[in-house]
Amino acid sequence: MLKLMRAPNRYVQGKDALYEIYDNVKDLGSSFLFICSNSGYKSSKDKIEKSFENTGTKVMFEIFGGISSTGEIERMRKIAQENGIDVIGAIGGGSAIDTAKATAFYEKLPVVIIPTVCATDAPCTGLSVIYNDDGSFSNYIFYPKNPDVVIVDSSIIVKAPVKFLVAGMGDALGTYFEARACDKTHSPSLENGGITRSAMALCKLCYDTLLEDGYKAKIAAENGLLTPAVENIIEAATYLSGVGADNGGLCVAHSVYNGFTALEECESTMHGSIVAFGTITQLVLENAPMAEIEEVIKFCILVGLPVTLAEIGVNDVERVHIAAKNACVPGETIHNMCGDVTSEQLYDALLSADLLGKEYLA
Repeated sequence: MLKLMRAPNRYVQGKDALYEIYDNVKDLGSSFLFICSNSGYKSSKDKIEKSFENTGTKVMFEIFGGISSTGEIERMRKIAQENGIDVIGAIGGGSAIDTAKATAFYEKLPVVIIPTVCATDAPCTGLSVIYNDDGSFSNYIFYPKNPDVVIVDSSIIVKAPVKFLVAGMGDALGTYFEARACDKTHSPSLENGGITRSAMALCKLCYDTLLEDGYKAKIAAENGLLTPAVENIIEAATYLSGVGADNGGLCVAHSVYNGFTALEECESTMHGSIVAFGTITQLVLENAPMAEIEEVIKFCILVGLPVTLAEIGVNDVERVHIAAKNACVPGETIHNMCGDVTSEQLYDALLSADLLGKEYLA
């Protein structure tokens, strides 16, 4: 298996970056459809229109339905076709981004990603997570390339509720440990290639940045302050985690998330929160050194990520059997784990992680 690396063609980050969006996307086309969340539309529209002012570029904004589902993707494709769109854009969180990436892929158009929250690493990845209409996980769509342009306006990110930044740290927390597990078993990355040293270096830098700047960034962001620590965490949760996951691979932590989407009580729990708990679970399965498990648990508690089942919304341990079974279906990334994992083993690890979390909270 040949090693490979992929990343967005261009990544731009900084205060008021959207005022310069035109300069970064003008070579892609002359008509843009931006698929937006409600909050993304409100926070970004004026800056984008200001940047495109007097350029002769057609710019459209469309609020999407909230879930990156097949029906919503088809609706956006129809809008793009009817309006002769050259470029698809995304403004918002993970679901808006995944919807836009899928729309662009099927329409064979370039895609521009503008995250307005930092809750997942979706902006930089070459895949979309597709859900059923009821919100449960359906499948991944893997693309032949990563997004053409990713523009992160950190002055917008820092104004979003801090829970999104914390969730982004949770999603990023799994990056290094999942890639390390894939590297041990010579499993392919999400790009279906071998894992390079460069990818592992990005994943490790992602984890180191979380430990160094995570708490500082949370405190600053809670007060709307854009500090170097906040910029570093935005980059870690967006670029380092996204490119790292793409080229390093996924393992237990993300399968745990997919499994828990089957439980109604977890519908309002953020992706990154469950991935964080899934990361602790993965370390339990690996029988990682206690010092490493302790470091991860203490980090989670410090920044406000869940370390118990109750914190992700689960109070009935019998329900965990359902999540464990769904996390271990054929094709799930949990099977990249050395020795593989059965649903019974995962169940035991989930409950063990829960017990450890309760001990540290106490």
